[in-house]
Amino acid sequence: MQSIRNIAIIAHVDHGKTTLVDKIIDQAKILDDRKERTDLLLDNNDLERERGITILSKNVSVNYKDVKINVIDTPGHADFGGEVERVLKMADGVLLLVDAFEGPMPQTRFVLGKAIELGLTPIVVVNKVDKENCTPDLVHEKVFDLMFALDATEDQLDFTTIYGSAKNGWMSTDWQEPTDNIISLLDAVIESIPEAPYREGTPQMQITSLDFSAFTGRIAIGRVYRGDLEENKDYMLCKADGSTKKVRIKELHVFEGMGKAKVSKVRSGDICAITGIEDFEIGDTIADLENPDALPRIEVDQPTMSMLFTINNSPFFGKEGKFVTSRHLRDRLFKEMEKNLALRVDETDTEDKFNVFGRGVLHLSVLIETMRREGYELQVGRPQVIVKEIDGVKSEPYETLSIDVPEDVASKAINLVSLRKGDLLVMEPKGDLQHLEFTIPSRGLIGLRNKILTATAGQAIINHRFSEYGPYKGDFSEDTKGAIVSSETGKATAYAIDRLQDRGRFFIDPNQEIYKGQVVGENSKDTDMAVNLIKGKKLTNVRASGSDDGVKIAPKIDFSLEECMEYIRDDEYLEVTPASLRMRKIDFR
Repeated sequence: MQSIRNIAIIAHVDHGKTTLVDKIIDQAKILDDRKERTDLLLDNNDLERERGITILSKNVSVNYKDVKINVIDTPGHADFGGEVERVLKMADGVLLLVDAFEGPMPQTRFVLGKAIELGLTPIVVVNKVDKENCTPDLVHEKVFDLMFALDATEDQLDFTTIYGSAKNGWMSTDWQEPTDNIISLLDAVIESIPEAPYREGTPQMQITSLDFSAFTGRIAIGRVYRGDLEENKDYMLCKADGSTKKVRIKELHVFEGMGKAKVSKVRSGDICAITGIEDFEIGDTIADLENPDALPRIEVDQPTMSMLFTINNSPFFGKEGKFVTSRHLRDRLFKEMEKNLALRVDETDTEDKFNVFGRGVLHLSVLIETMRREGYELQVGRPQVIVKEIDGVKSEPYETLSIDVPEDVASKAINLVSLRKGDLLVMEPKGDLQHLEFTIPSRGLIGLRNKILTATAGQAIINHRFSEYGPYKGDFSEDTKGAIVSSETGKATAYAIDRLQDRGRFFIDPNQEIYKGQVVGENSKDTDMAVNLIKGKKLTNVRASGSDDGVKIAPKIDFSLEECMEYIRDDEYLEVTPASLRMRKIDFR
């Protein structure tokens, strides 16, 4: 029986996790030399490649020294916590990847805490040791301190450390002695990570992940905990409410390289994909037909933010999207719930509005961006945090916010966070930057990133993660600017925009189609202002010298999807179509 190691890779966003997996794949000679090779093989979703972040966890398997190593890529962002916990259930050990300059970051702490709770064996990989001013030894100490703070056991604290540069394709036990391969990392995996045990007895497998194929339907992925699974055999599916249902496994696949291989039997300890099972949920257990025995269910972090999703009813409805009705929107949201575990959708009293609950602005924006690319048109309201009553006290979610910023602008960042009821916990130098840590209500983060980046001339590095629910902190005193709203429908003229430039900043270009009620700019005062941007210049045959100088219009402000979501007010919707993002007033008479 082949020896198996199951490892999950934990790292902060952009610390080189997916690049390292590429190198492991290269080292194991999985890919066919004749095929065209792309970088970041695991980030195969367009959004992941564009943003440079891992959103969905994926599996890869390599064979090294006759040992099968199942590598599971995990998302680094706390908004995808729903993905992380399930993934760790499949692993026996973790590769903790940290940047040799930045050290362990808040979101690494979030995933590492989960791994230590589950008793997984860590190997620490200090990556990017070729960076200028990096301090690998100091980072090693910081990781030790972090694990100690997370109540790691003696065995977990006695971890193996490997240094190297995934980008340059080398790993070594000493960072001052570069090698030309990553063999020392693979050796460390085989030596340090415990072998996946073979447990005798009746079969048990918990479904921890999903895939979907247009040909075979939903695919259940998980690790066989006990016994063996065989194809074309009947099993019992144990569901959340305690009920059981007889199911038959049509096909079994194990992971091999970047793909899957069909097999007739899977042993306990291996990770497999099953087709042919209908009506299952994440956390369900596939167990023996005669004596079904369910595994404890997976606890997933609860959502902390909600947004209203509704159909697009603006004057430009249906011009740019394929799917525009409430039936389309409803079907798509419920389909997303099948595989997006941290998401929840509630129906409202009208059939065209849905409350969608998620882990944060990034989590919800990835869903909106994906729907947009699929051809959906919709409108969303402003993100709201979920306030709960805990032991009779009104409570709201709090986050730990860390900001790395040049020393000369640190005071501006502290001031902005303080205005949002944030409390400063840590302030320490980190290289030539100042490292600040705060605890702040989640609603204080909505729109904060833009303000901090503006105040620090784009030099701040901002990260945050959910920490806990705490007492409600009251309202913020905010200086909000009013909106400039179009009072007519048609094409905006350069002449009209030019005349109104001193009133505020615009979000549109000349000749852009706009409609009545659309938010076209930001007023420099705190009140809303309706303007007519369609009006052209009255032409006469009288000319005066100098009166016809060309108009000089400042460039429009371009917002990304997340910036729009954070910018809109409570009385506004964000209209999202495959081609455009428009902000509009909900009721504009």
